[in-house]
Amino acid sequence: MSFFINKGNQVSNSKNSIQRGKKRKHESEHEEVTSSEDEDMEYYDDANSNSSDNENETAQEKKVRLAKLYLEEIEKEERIRLEKDEVDQTVISKRLKEDYLKETGKLRINLADKYKSVLSKEIRTLKCKKQRSCLTCMCLSSDNQVLFCGSKDGVVIKYCLKTFKTIGVIPFVRSIKEQTTGHTSEILSLAISTDSMFLAVGDKLGNVNIWDPCSLKHVKNLMGHKNSILGLTFKKESHTMFSCSKDKSVKVWDLDEMAYVETLFGHQGPVMSIDSLNKDRVVSSGCHDLRLWKITEETQLIYNGHTGNIDHVKFINQENFLTAGDDGQICVWSIMRKKPLCSIQAAHGKDPSNSQPRWITAITALTNTDLVASGSMDGFVRLWKLSDSFKRATEIMKINVKGVVNVLEFTADREKLLVCVSQEYKLGRWITVKSVKNKILVIPFKL
Repeated sequence: MSFFINKGNQVSNSKNSIQRGKKRKHESEHEEVTSSEDEDMEYYDDANSNSSDNENETAQEKKVRLAKLYLEEIEKEERIRLEKDEVDQTVISKRLKEDYLKETGKLRINLADKYKSVLSKEIRTLKCKKQRSCLTCMCLSSDNQVLFCGSKDGVVIKYCLKTFKTIGVIPFVRSIKEQTTGHTSEILSLAISTDSMFLAVGDKLGNVNIWDPCSLKHVKNLMGHKNSILGLTFKKESHTMFSCSKDKSVKVWDLDEMAYVETLFGHQGPVMSIDSLNKDRVVSSGCHDLRLWKITEETQLIYNGHTGNIDHVKFINQENFLTAGDDGQICVWSIMRKKPLCSIQAAHGKDPSNSQPRWITAITALTNTDLVASGSMDGFVRLWKLSDSFKRATEIMKINVKGVVNVLEFTADREKLLVCVSQEYKLGRWITVKSVKNKILVIPFKL
């Protein structure tokens, strides 16, 4: 029996209704054409003639045309990045090669050795008085301009990473009637789409609220989960979103249609964490079980390696991913093997009070590189270098950070690490460090 519960009819019905609406609108708009509309109609005819030309082109001509458009787009992006009027062809060739390797999951950039030290005097602190409780989650826009942070008091703060100032707030509201202006419960997960069109916020009541990241206006409340939303992620370069919950399920959503697509069942416990990249693959952890979902094939793979709860998952590239949990292990996996490529035992040492490995409370990876970061409550964030085809991990740096590290995130320019620090763990008060203030640290590196 399939573990997918399909709701294809709902999506197709919504698409059909949208198409019918567009058709009615199109017919009403062209029932009568006045003289003032002649110019617009002439442009419309030109567009039609261009589309008909495209229809008559051969497959080879279409490939050439699309390749030229792709090259123009890359050249434009590189001119903006390098702030130059003209870009050398070697830069474009390097970018093309990198994009190909990234798409096939074979891109491996060796960066860890370049991280020598932290620029301590340039560390910045982000905090807002409206977030008095534990900071639970954060997400960063792909252009490194904007950061969102959620907390247990139901508030989402928007920061500008250029000025390091608060530039927006989605508040806590007590009434469900006011839900379009704020949230009514604890915020436990955040995600932003690659194009910064949608901000998804998961709360303790099982709602996924969609907001416009620019205006902070409410777009939609997606309901379907029966318990707390513990993780959210977008498929890269798309508006497909995945959510995981304490109700033991993973759900797939299409935000172009604002519609529920399907549910993935199989986890035996609360689904604690979820992640995805460009392909239709999702990795998720359900306490003791770890699964990779292949959405298009409607299959799943189950992995074994941890002795405790698996609280965090993170893709390194299309073929490898990380996990960590309360057994103190950090494991590196290949999607082709059911057991870890390597395991870092007691990655953050042992608790002297009970001689047990310290809980790993956060992990992240710099995508398509050999650099990994982990956090706990031992007073350090640790950087690790992966080598020997990810079969070996070596600690390369310790950064002093007091408190419980709930979230870690590298910036896309690879120059900074964002560390979300709180007095307690994001899902409970089993661990508390009362001397610490809830804040986000922006830590720059000397490369």
